Amino acid sequence: MPASPETLLDARAIGRTLRRMADEIVELNAGTDDLLIVGIQRRGVQLASRIAALIEEREGVAVPQGALDITLYRDDLQTVGPRPLVGQTDLPGGIDDKRVVIVDDVLYTGRTVRAALDELADFGRPARISLAVLIDRGGRELPIQPDIVGKTVAAKDAQRVDVYVTEVDGREEVLIAAKDTA
Repeated sequence: MPASPETLLDARAIGRTLRRMADEIVELNAGTDDLLIVGIQRRGVQLASRIAALIEEREGVAVPQGALDITLYRDDLQTVGPRPLVGQTDLPGGIDDKRVVIVDDVLYTGRTVRAALDELADFGRPARISLAVLIDRGGRELPIQPDIVGKTVAAKDAQRVDVYVTEVDGREEVLIAAKDTA
């Protein structure tokens, strides 16, 4: 019988973690000038929106935010099926000379971030791109590392890390569990 999922972060811990990440983003970029927060569809968009709101609350500056849907940039697109569900990419005001912060929920192999970088390159040339992830679970297949990490977890290949956000899932938590073998 598989072990039950373990809670890595509850709702309050997620809130605290995002506040710290928002402060680290401002520090890393020496303020908010020319900053653009971009979330990767799905849950990265909700996390990016919360981070942008926290920056506005603390700094008094509304930071533009956008969304990336990397579906068509995936290196495994042929395995997704004949009609992949493509979401919206929205980069307000362009990215040329901006300091872009990519936000995602979980960093694992690095392939999602590579696809995000490929997509951003099609939209212009930022001054800097940095990566902020709620969970870094290790297991990289590409040489991609985050600049800002909410929590680092040593997850095994036989485990998955599930991030749930209220806006998408109706609940707020991060769990680690055994991968389904069925």
